[in-house]
Amino acid sequence: MATPRTRQDATSDEPDWPTLAADIGRWGKALGFQEIGIAGTNLDVEERRLLDWLAAGRHGAMDYMARHRTTRARPGELVPGTLRVITARMNYRPLAARASEDVLGEPTKAFIARYALGRDYHKVLRGRLQRLAERIAATIGDFGYRVFTDSAPVLEVALAAKSGIGWQGKHTLLLTRDAGSWFFLGEIYTDLPLPVTPPQPSHCGSCRACIDICPTGAIVAPYELDARRCISYLTIELSGSIPEELRPLIGNRVYGCDDCQLCCPWNRFAQDADEPDFAVRNGLDDADLVALFAWTEAEFTARLAGSAIRRIGFERWSRNLAVGLGNAPSHPDVIAALEARADDPSALVREHVAWALARRR
Repeated sequence: MATPRTRQDATSDEPDWPTLAADIGRWGKALGFQEIGIAGTNLDVEERRLLDWLAAGRHGAMDYMARHRTTRARPGELVPGTLRVITARMNYRPLAARASEDVLGEPTKAFIARYALGRDYHKVLRGRLQRLAERIAATIGDFGYRVFTDSAPVLEVALAAKSGIGWQGKHTLLLTRDAGSWFFLGEIYTDLPLPVTPPQPSHCGSCRACIDICPTGAIVAPYELDARRCISYLTIELSGSIPEELRPLIGNRVYGCDDCQLCCPWNRFAQDADEPDFAVRNGLDDADLVALFAWTEAEFTARLAGSAIRRIGFERWSRNLAVGLGNAPSHPDVIAALEARADDPSALVREHVAWALARRR
């Protein structure tokens, strides 16, 4: 990580900025990114939307969203001296994973969002972005930058859209015409006055497939997400009890939810990842709820080492699985699995196990 300087500190021997921008695009692709863009830092419109979203309480228990508030939409406040944001996207859909629709169609299986089936993406993207920044420095000398990937108060989708590598879909994710939405985003905040890449228009048209398919009605209007109802929020971000009225709607989704991506017409053009780190681990693309619920905390820690799932901890993982078992068909194996943890040390897990057992009676 380098400390951004002001442009007044730069030498008079300036690089050819358009050539450097083109080089950055080439270097990024050589490092495994599918596309690179360059955005300016004015996010005034997005800041107003963010403040309205927070005022409506749609961030739920994600207090960090409210704590950082305007910093998220002001790159120059987060990293003083920032003039541009280099944005990058990397495909993550695992090549050999069992079809999501098939897993969702088997209520005894545990559905896990496709992004979490392999290695933790934070480590992969951060490392590649750091190498990209070092490649830039090797060409022009030291410069100011910081690397991010879902790791700080950054409006990732807004910056990516501003940089022209996609547009924000009605589900609030980034979309591209040639690759859908199955990709991660990362950024390099920099003090280099690179030429920006122009944004592209939205191509969602009148489609509302993502709005209509959301199991919990979390997409309350085009481009408006109420996180408090979102299954990804409920199974990952929420640390406490999942609202009882939403539990039946979660089905067998135990870590995240991909429904709004699965139905999106643009994902007909999505590409599988060629990154080995995103390959399926531990058979999590086709795992049984009962088998996963039988893991001990030690097994959870060992098996999910290096996985994004490990960050939610064993208690939330168990809570989610209990909800999945509560929504599964009544079967002796399901009942036995739940009864085995009826006296779990965690009050949170006990509560959700009791709910699941009550649905069996």
